[in-house]
Amino acid sequence: MRKQMGVLIAALLYYSGLVKFARWCMRSSGRHLIILNYHQASGGDLLRHMLYLKRHYRLLHLEDALNELYAPPDEQKTSADRRTPLVLTFDDGYHDNYTHAFALARKLQIPITIFLIPGYIESRDYFWWGEGKRLVSRAGVSTVTIGDIQYRLQEPEERAQLSQVIDLYLRYASSVSERDASLALFRNLLAVPETVTPEEQCRRPLTWDEVREMQASNWVSFGAHTLHHPILAYLFNRAELQYEVSECRSMLEAHLKHSVHTFAYPVGRQKHIGAEAVKAVKEAGYTWAVTTEHGVNTPGSDPLKLGRVLGDVSRHWLVMAAETSGIWHVFAPIWKAIIGVGESA
Repeated sequence: MRKQMGVLIAALLYYSGLVKFARWCMRSSGRHLIILNYHQASGGDLLRHMLYLKRHYRLLHLEDALNELYAPPDEQKTSADRRTPLVLTFDDGYHDNYTHAFALARKLQIPITIFLIPGYIESRDYFWWGEGKRLVSRAGVSTVTIGDIQYRLQEPEERAQLSQVIDLYLRYASSVSERDASLALFRNLLAVPETVTPEEQCRRPLTWDEVREMQASNWVSFGAHTLHHPILAYLFNRAELQYEVSECRSMLEAHLKHSVHTFAYPVGRQKHIGAEAVKAVKEAGYTWAVTTEHGVNTPGSDPLKLGRVLGDVSRHWLVMAAETSGIWHVFAPIWKAIIGVGESA
């Protein structure tokens, strides 16, 4: 019901002309850059999103858009296309970024940018943030005890609790090695089979061959997303934090054969980043870094704390249209207060 109400509200904003008016206001009030933040590309309606965005925005690769945004006044180029620049970014490098996002980018001739995690490309392992749910769903045991609490996996409520417990162990790990040790323990306790289901395959990381093929097309560019995707603010050792940030860039440059200037903070809210991470990004030589904090960027935006707008393929294209225009965020507190519809509708 909540989702349907969100779509209804978005339809009212769109067909009333308010979305169009909001786009005009942004376009007329100086230089802006919208950076959309997607993750997986399948399981929704990315095609409708892309068709809408191509019609109403000037779509660019991230580095091209940022070079344009931060160009000094005497170096700014005048374009006949007056539409607001917009970038589609995909975090993590899921396999479906190749099978779905890349296929659509090539077909529609739309540039996209993917933030990669080289350690996962090398290991071919499952991304840790999806493991709580996956391990519980694939468990080969009926009960398991963790932290002196027994979970009966035939009980839906206890399955959900266990999934959350696993996620918390992994999320708050103070080092990558601690996180990996916890993962190994949970996989062993739950006796999860090694076979890969079709659903799991689309959630696996990209391969280097896929990355190189996408890069050769010129429709896909890449940025860095740490070596193993720890939450940087939770790392205990500053040396490990610096290594995760800098080694990611070095490995990507070795494979891509060119410099990498953009970085995406894992998870990406301010509480997940921390001041030390921003310093590490600067010291590693990145020019720009994106967060997951909501925001449309201007020449005055901090280049190492760029905002993004939520891009989710499960969202109706009307909600996405309202979100990118800025009108959805303006009215979100009202929708939330009245019917509980906010940014996550």
